[in-house]
Amino acid sequence: MQRILSHMRRAIEDFNMINEGDKIAVCLSGGKDSISLLMGLHSLQRFYPKKFDIIAVSINPGFDFFDINFLKNLCDSLDIPLFIEDSHIKEIVFEIRNEKNPCSLCANLRRGIINSIAIREKCNKIALGHNQDDLIETFFLNLLYTGNMSTFAPVSFMDRTGITVIRPLIYAPEKDIKRFINKNKVAVMPKCCPMDGTSKREYMKDLIYSLSKDIPMVKANLFGAIRRSNIKGWGKL
Repeated sequence: MQRILSHMRRAIEDFNMINEGDKIAVCLSGGKDSISLLMGLHSLQRFYPKKFDIIAVSINPGFDFFDINFLKNLCDSLDIPLFIEDSHIKEIVFEIRNEKNPCSLCANLRRGIINSIAIREKCNKIALGHNQDDLIETFFLNLLYTGNMSTFAPVSFMDRTGITVIRPLIYAPEKDIKRFINKNKVAVMPKCCPMDGTSKREYMKDLIYSLSKDIPMVKANLFGAIRRSNIKGWGKL
C-alpha cells in the first residue's frame, strides 16, 4: 500500500485534488484499480492533513457476473458507505443498440448515473480509478482513431453539475497496482466487463506492450511527453 499511497499523494498534491471538507464519491467496479483507489483513499484519510469523507458508488449494469455481495463485504470491511444503483446498461448497450464498440456508450450511461448519485448524496467530487497506463492508452486511442492529441485530465470540473472529477491513481503504473493486489492477496471481482480482453483499449495495451519490448522506456517517455505538453488539463508542471 505504501507505494500506491506514494503515487496517490503526489498526484493529489500536484493537482490539488482534495480540499478540506470534501465529500468524495469513489467509483467502485470491483476491479483492481477501483479497489486500490478505495483502499488508498481510506488509508489516506488517517493521516492526510486535509480532512475528507468518502463513499463508494457502484453501478449494477445487469450482467450475471456482477457480484453485489462481494462489493458489500468489501465496503463493510472498510466501514465505507456503499451505494449500488441498478441500471439497464446491459439491455441498452448490448441488446437494444447492439453496439459493436460499446465502451463509449456504456461509459456515458455510467457517468450520468454516477453524477446523479453524487449529487443526491451531496458529494462535491467523484474519484475514478484511471491509472498511468489508462492515460497513455487513451492518448493512443484518440490519436490513432480520431486524429486528436488528447487524453483525460487528472482533474476535471463539470459545469453542469458543479462536481469535480479526480483521478488520484494517475501516477500509478498498472504493474504497481497489480503488485499491490497480488502481494496483499486482495480479492477482486473476476470479471467487470464483457468486453474484457476484446476492446480497442485492449488492442492499444497490446500495441504499447509490443513497443516496450524494443523501447523499454516507451511508457515513461510517453507519460513525460504528455506532462510537458499543452494537452488540455495537463500543461507544463
